[in-house]
Amino acid sequence: MTPPTLAYWHVWTGDDGVTHQTKCQLTDFVMQSMGGQAAPQWNMPVFEGKTNILFCVLPSGWVGEWHENPKPQWIVPLQGCWFVETMDGMRVEMGPGELSFGADQNSKEDASGRLGHRSGTVGNEPATLTVVQLEDPVLVGVRPGVFK
Repeated sequence: MTPPTLAYWHVWTGDDGVTHQTKCQLTDFVMQSMGGQAAPQWNMPVFEGKTNILFCVLPSGWVGEWHENPKPQWIVPLQGCWFVETMDGMRVEMGPGELSFGADQNSKEDASGRLGHRSGTVGNEPATLTVVQLEDPVLVGVRPGVFK
């Protein structure tokens, strides 16, 4: 069997302090059981350590103006649609089941007052998100390619 891949958007900061988004792939899946009599499935351990888990409901029309991710964090929309716009002008819209990893710490405010990213809801519906914040300082500001 060929292992699966899983796409995600990685929000990151370049050497010049400008933020970007890169589409990446998680590829290091292994076939294993979760335990007991459960049949093997494709698993990919990504992080082991202290985390914070939040469920967020962004109201229709909500916009989070320019800010950095408070911690390295995985964001998974459950319902609705939301967007992330980085300082380089790239805007990505994501719906249920799409993944984003926010690591735009250490960005530098530009002449237009942009810092990090802006995000918000798309359409007339709220967006419900799961946010998993990672407490390991090694992951602050990591670049694409850290997860395989």
